[in-house]
Parts: sequence; structure tokens; C-alpha cells
Amino acid sequence: MGVHDHAEIATRLRAAGIPVTLQRLAIAGLLFREPIHITAEQLLKQVKRNAPETSRATIYNTLRLFAEKGLIKGLVVQPERVVFDSNTQPHHHLYNAETGELTDLPADAMKVVGLPPLPEGTEIHQVDVIVRIRRERAH
Repeated sequence: MGVHDHAEIATRLRAAGIPVTLQRLAIAGLLFREPIHITAEQLLKQVKRNAPETSRATIYNTLRLFAEKGLIKGLVVQPERVVFDSNTQPHHHLYNAETGELTDLPADAMKVVGLPPLPEGTEIHQVDVIVRIRRERAH
């Protein structure tokens, strides 16, 4: 990742077929600076520091567009909580259900065994694993 300047970010957006706007540059600047896990609401708060006119709808629409273009991934960690991941390389996650922290696990840290039979004419596109953890409970 490590995309730091606007020209580099604009090039990356254009390469993905995304028209460049100031708000998209601000959003992409936060997402692509370093690998990050962030909710739309967290991103909105951070973007508003430098671009206060940015609306909630702009954040959600831009996240959806970036995900459609493969620049980020949306991870449903709870039914009401989606976290966006700017690391699109194959990997898995640990999700702490108590703190909400999401941590990357290298793809080779786990081995998925026994995938289900697939419908005819389909193939596996990717496998996403989220291991949910919490503190041990007293027995």
C-alpha cells in the first residue's frame, strides 16, 4: 500500500476506472496510506477533519464504489457492523467481539479443509475467514 500523495492516489483511482474528485482523494488518502480496518462512521469522522463538507452518503457511496472496483473489501463482522479493509491481498482475520478490534492473519496462518461441493459451472473466487475471539470465560 503506502500511497501517500494526491497524484499517486489519483493515478490509482483512474487505473480502477474511478473519476477523481476532491472528496474521493480525501477518502482514498486515509484508506491507502497504510493497511486499515475502518467503519464508514469512523472514516466519516476522519475525513470531515480535512473536508468538513463531506456527507455520510458520499462516504457510503465511495466505499461501495471502491469495493466494487476491488480497491477495498467490506467485512461483515456483526450483522449491523461492516468494517472496510484496505488490504486486498489474500488473508484472514481475528475479530475481538468484546473490543471490536480486527487483526489481519496471513493467508498461510490457516488452512481451510473440506470446502463444499460447488454448483455446476462455478468456481471458488475467494474464501474469507473471520475468527471471532473473546476473553476466556471462567468455568
